[in-house]
Amino acid sequence: MKILRFLLIILFYFIISIQNTIADEAKMLKGLEIFNETAACAGCHTMKAAGAEGNVGPNLDTVAGLTVESVIDMVTHGLGVMPAYGEEEILTPEEIEIVSTYVVNSAGK
Repeated sequence: MKILRFLLIILFYFIISIQNTIADEAKMLKGLEIFNETAACAGCHTMKAAGAEGNVGPNLDTVAGLTVESVIDMVTHGLGVMPAYGEEEILTPEEIEIVSTYVVNSAGK
């Protein structure tokens, strides 16, 4: 009985792990779509993982210390010539969080 319970617990955590991985992959794909299409970040920024070769904004592959929070702030409020995607309602808060997570997890890769 203990072995069966143990195996069921292992199976449960395995299924949860697979679901989280699928959700993370879907979020990263959505982040890539927002980066390249919806927000057109690739037009200004270089980031190898996105196939982006822009030269107006910083090369995101070489920017140190990016955090999801710092990118959310920059995308929401803009920086320099970069539009304020949140303030101007170009992106929703959810899209900003998704693309920020994508950038932080993809820059330098």
